[in-house]
Amino acid sequence: MTLAVRSLPHRRSRFALDIALEVKRQGTLQFFESTWRRYGDLAHLQLGSKDMFLVVHPDHVRRVMVEQRDTYSKKASYEGVRKLLLGDGLVASTGSLWRRQRKLMAPFFTPRAIETYLPIIVEDGAWFRERWSAAAKQGEPLDILTEMSVLTASIILKSMFSLEADDTIAWVKHAVETMIGFASSRQMNPLHAPLWMPTPKNRAYLEARNRVNQYIQGIIAERQRQAPDEWPNDLLTRMMQARDEETGEPMSTVLLRDEAITVFFAGHETTARTLSFLWYALANNPDVAERMQAEIDSVLGDAAPTLDHLKQLPYTLQVIKETLRLYPAAPMYARDAVASDEFAGIKVPVGSRMTIMPYLTHRHPDFWDKPLRFDPDRWLPEREALRHPFAYHPFAAGQRICIGNNFSLFESHVVVAMLARHFALRTVPNHTPQVWMDGTLGSRNGLPMFITQR
Repeated sequence: MTLAVRSLPHRRSRFALDIALEVKRQGTLQFFESTWRRYGDLAHLQLGSKDMFLVVHPDHVRRVMVEQRDTYSKKASYEGVRKLLLGDGLVASTGSLWRRQRKLMAPFFTPRAIETYLPIIVEDGAWFRERWSAAAKQGEPLDILTEMSVLTASIILKSMFSLEADDTIAWVKHAVETMIGFASSRQMNPLHAPLWMPTPKNRAYLEARNRVNQYIQGIIAERQRQAPDEWPNDLLTRMMQARDEETGEPMSTVLLRDEAITVFFAGHETTARTLSFLWYALANNPDVAERMQAEIDSVLGDAAPTLDHLKQLPYTLQVIKETLRLYPAAPMYARDAVASDEFAGIKVPVGSRMTIMPYLTHRHPDFWDKPLRFDPDRWLPEREALRHPFAYHPFAAGQRICIGNNFSLFESHVVVAMLARHFALRTVPNHTPQVWMDGTLGSRNGLPMFITQR
């Protein structure tokens, strides 16, 4: 394996295959964590003729994402995401297109704007309360990764398209997971069959992509056939009504599709993973669960959560933030050096890939006391104010911080308040989740848990 690291002797290989095989053996997260612990906060991996830097230290995150943001962009590292998943949606677009789209989309994701989706989240929370009541009576464990994926898929389909999702959730969930897993695998493995070859993985991916694209394109086409005064008050309508300030032009149909897919993927998959690991963390920290449930009980009673209720549930929000620290749904992201740079005594050549890992930054012992301990009190305002501003970046950082971060936190806050009021979850005996990354954070062997009625 090729690892070149400041102040350490290193070995060079002509092939990236060494690292690809090691990633496959250990798992992506485990490989990068072992690299960090062995070589430090700015490890240099030589992938044949290409350079990769593992960015962990908060100062280095700030350098790449803020101080020298024009030096680092989403170029080659996101080519697969553009081609295989999101097109020119906000996550993958660059330059003037990204700036235009970010300006158009930002008003839809302000704290005030996302509050309009509260009735939808409450409605689906009530549906899950009935679903879990039945599961508690049956006494069989449920895979919480699947459960939360079903819930967040329903919420985002209603929020974006005003669609009741009962008949589409199953296939959408499967298609999304197929596409994300396929893109992630190809990004980490330099040896893969060309997309035109009819391998089983290629066929499964293409079938999933075509079905998702056709589904969303069909929704957009149906909306375009309607008179504007008939459009429902949802995210798709807001995107269709948006106009460029300079040109007065709306989003093209292709961009509408790409942004809809981007919001659907990001708003569904990542929030589902956050909620899943939150239930797991609560089951393993009963003192935290008891304290959070006491807060929810005292504020909600038997009422559905309102905006005023949420303001009175600060500890519940602290639990969500701590989940995002230990289990960030997007455990790593990347930037490409479009100009040379030098920092921390290391030269960064043009074309280098900066692999930025909140999963590791959030475990850095220089910035987190007992970093593996699940401690929501880290998020007390007085403690948070003293922390390095880039020691925590579950939604990325700088000007390209995830536009949906407010929506994710808001949705999680409501869902946890509703379900924790009525249920406690416990892990299946002798089951240890094999935490891994397949695009987003997950568990290779699932996350089965028992639902208990409180």
